Amino acid sequence: MRRLHWAFVISCLVWALSTSAVKAQQGETVDSLFASDEILEVRIVAPIDVIIKERPIEEQIAGTFFYTASDGKSVELDVGIRARGLFRRRADVCPFPPLRLNFKKSQLKNSLFAGQDKLKLVTHCRTGSYVLEQAVIAEFLAYRILNLLTDTSFRVKLLRIDYASTNDDRGINGYALLIEHKDRLAQRIGVPVLTVDEIGISEVQADYLNLTSVFQYLIGNTDYSPITTTPDQDCCHNYTPFGSENKPYYSIPYDFDMSGLVAAPYATPNAKLRLSSVQERLYRGFCVNNDLLPATVEKFQAKRDDIEGLIRDQAELSRSKRNEMLGFIDAFYRTIARTKSIDRYLVKRCRS
Repeated sequence: MRRLHWAFVISCLVWALSTSAVKAQQGETVDSLFASDEILEVRIVAPIDVIIKERPIEEQIAGTFFYTASDGKSVELDVGIRARGLFRRRADVCPFPPLRLNFKKSQLKNSLFAGQDKLKLVTHCRTGSYVLEQAVIAEFLAYRILNLLTDTSFRVKLLRIDYASTNDDRGINGYALLIEHKDRLAQRIGVPVLTVDEIGISEVQADYLNLTSVFQYLIGNTDYSPITTTPDQDCCHNYTPFGSENKPYYSIPYDFDMSGLVAAPYATPNAKLRLSSVQERLYRGFCVNNDLLPATVEKFQAKRDDIEGLIRDQAELSRSKRNEMLGFIDAFYRTIARTKSIDRYLVKRCRS
């Protein structure tokens, strides 16, 4: 780590300048839907049995979305519903699939959902599974931790949903989270969405890439790539690229259910990485950015109280899950507290 010391002042200046540049580009504040951390109680009425059995990914199933506005009035919205995702859409993984909600823009004016359209919904995966319900809340908190570290990140909203089937007496209840649409994020940060096959490391904003790499190490996630993806898929794997010509790109992460912090029961590490479980951390940052590590580590150290406070204050977490998450976070901070362990677990484990 001593060999990184001379770069510390320079990297701090680069960090400050790049952060200011992003803020200067930001066109809008956070949408009302994502401005509050309060849980939103929702009721969805639709042919739930069809969605569960057929898992349509192209055809939308018509439904109705209900919530109570801040003035106490019930709001009713038409919504198109379809299944989405890859791994979690498999019936053997999640009997209740993740969904995409498509609202009618004409109904949203002056509502909590103003400005929204198509939104990803991360569902509870398996009805009656307390552990998976806690995993949804933990994934919500993973997004919120990244929000604390940078505004250049997807916002999320935690919901408690009653699903009422129109075809039978089936009633399902579970936690879920809505994820900010990439187009709304693009408007908020003032950087357009990119559609590319892959990105070169040198094309990505270096300090931001290093920040998200250390964030992924913090939450114990290895299921991602900020620069490449699987065949026949747009770049990048669990990252969305944003950028414009002749400027560094921002590759922004999402989808954290395979992380050790979330510890979903179905989560397994990539066999190629030879990890014993998802709770075994492996740093997958890039060696070319190692000079930025001192400034990045400093930022994480400054945010420790806020990160742990998010977890402590999340009322929907069970005591055991809260303690498990806090212990996992504490292990990360014990690693970055020592020069030798930073060198051993981050600097020497980087990807060339």
